[in-house]
Amino acid sequence: MSNNIKILLVEDDANLGSLLQEYLIAKGYDCQLETDGDKGIKAFLKGEFDLCALDVMMPIKDGFTLAKEIRNTNKEVPIIFLTAKSLKEDKIEGFQSGADDYLTKPFSMEELLLRIKAILRRTNGANTVKQELKHFEIGSLSFDYDRRVLKGKEDPGQKLTSKEADLLKLLCENTNDVLERTVALNKIWKDDSYFNARSMDVYITKLRKYLRADPKLEIVNMHGRGFKLLTT
Repeated sequence: MSNNIKILLVEDDANLGSLLQEYLIAKGYDCQLETDGDKGIKAFLKGEFDLCALDVMMPIKDGFTLAKEIRNTNKEVPIIFLTAKSLKEDKIEGFQSGADDYLTKPFSMEELLLRIKAILRRTNGANTVKQELKHFEIGSLSFDYDRRVLKGKEDPGQKLTSKEADLLKLLCENTNDVLERTVALNKIWKDDSYFNARSMDVYITKLRKYLRADPKLEIVNMHGRGFKLLTT
């Protein structure tokens, strides 16, 4: 079952993280270890993972926040929380953050392995390759991601650059929801530096121009967070 399954493990306890990573690798999984939430989201956006195992109490960015950011860009990947927080309220917050399971420390590695297998069976993560959506209907416009063409019913279409297409695809996948700025930057530019942020603003301006063909479409700024593609 473990063949080709890639797990993102985010755990700030170096000893525990290394032990879990070595154990999962020994069981046949491809396991990548990161030591805080910021490194975790960057790794997730740069890679393709079948399951995420996240510590909750971490420096820089906690596991609940990390899970929400993962859910902003991927609604399907299974998430397990690994935490010493055992109160009912903590578990409720965990599931509200997008978790599929919640494992309280201390736990045995065998139990973690069984829970991973159970989740992957439920989600068919080991055997099913989910088809990524490549064609979007946005209001009266049609967006073909593979061909990088945005067109209306009566026009020949606007050819997009690769970054314009990548950015529009993320906006379409989060239609009427916030596309976090850091998520888009790490996913497309692989870095959320100031220079890349200014570059993304230029691409947003270009996309707004292209979408004017349908007055019901709008890309709005969400102050301090990112952008939202609105369809009315």
